[in-house]
Amino acid sequence: MNHERRILKETRELVKDPPPGIVVLPDPENSHYFTVQVAGPPDSPYEGGQFEIELFLPQDYPMIPPQLRFLTKIYHPNVDKIGRICLDVIKDRWTPALQIRTVLLSIQALLGSPNPLSPLNNQVAAQWRSNEERAKQLAKEWTRAYAMSSMPTNEVDNELTNEENSDDSPN
Repeated sequence: MNHERRILKETRELVKDPPPGIVVLPDPENSHYFTVQVAGPPDSPYEGGQFEIELFLPQDYPMIPPQLRFLTKIYHPNVDKIGRICLDVIKDRWTPALQIRTVLLSIQALLGSPNPLSPLNNQVAAQWRSNEERAKQLAKEWTRAYAMSSMPTNEVDNELTNEENSDDSPN
């Protein structure tokens, strides 16, 4: 099967039967670009949040893994300030046998089980390791502010900037 046919097949399957808690929105003009919404898993600091992720399939997909990044700000040890994600299935564990669905489910699982021992954001990971309850509280606050926000973004930014300038700063 050639690359474009595989992309079309995966896209059809994702739109027809999306994984629970995940909405995949293909770009109508670019079959390699998607906007994805991932619901924060229950019983996690991200519960109730809707996280927007940008997904791009390189020209050599599936030989090369998809490129993803969070567009929604998130307090997570495996996501850096610009939204890049540290996840084995899009790095060293990628194989062409994996699919977009697998990657999206892995991201959802990562929200449910952050891994501060393999961080991309060292400050958040340090907080997670030294005081997990405080880290989870900050993750909940960021989820409320950025993934469930009804407050204008500049007010949220000002409110959390004060928090970031404390010792619990993720940035």
